[in-house]
Amino acid sequence: MTKLLRSLTLCLLILHVPSAFANGLLEALTGSLGITSEQASGGAGALFNLAQSNLSEGEFAQIADVVPDIQEMMSAADSTSGNASGMAALGSMLGDKSGAGSMAGLASVFSGLGMDSDMVGQFTPIILEYLQSNGGEAVMQLMKGALGM
Repeated sequence: MTKLLRSLTLCLLILHVPSAFANGLLEALTGSLGITSEQASGGAGALFNLAQSNLSEGEFAQIADVVPDIQEMMSAADSTSGNASGMAALGSMLGDKSGAGSMAGLASVFSGLGMDSDMVGQFTPIILEYLQSNGGEAVMQLMKGALGM
């Protein structure tokens, strides 16, 4: 009976781990910042969109390999910018490599999610910590460089 119970527990843990891993970043953001999962997904997605625009395809793939739901997050950021001014701001964020243009674009996306621009600074260390914990120092440094830090 004890072996059966241990085996059943192990199976349940194995089934639960991928889900917990996939949602780890969003859980860290929602838990630390007191925001909704939609805000966490869109805000993280905006930062990943910025990173993708500043990195080579191979460099960004290293980050994407560490974040299971990264495409969904990036899409959430894109869909947040549904109106024309939001799309223009996101476009300028992705096309403008300067810090000012990037911050203005991020602020616009965060505003569309119901958060103020100060939240960008609160998202960044959580995302960097997640990347370092799950991908190592090199992956975290890629993201840091892509964000101009």
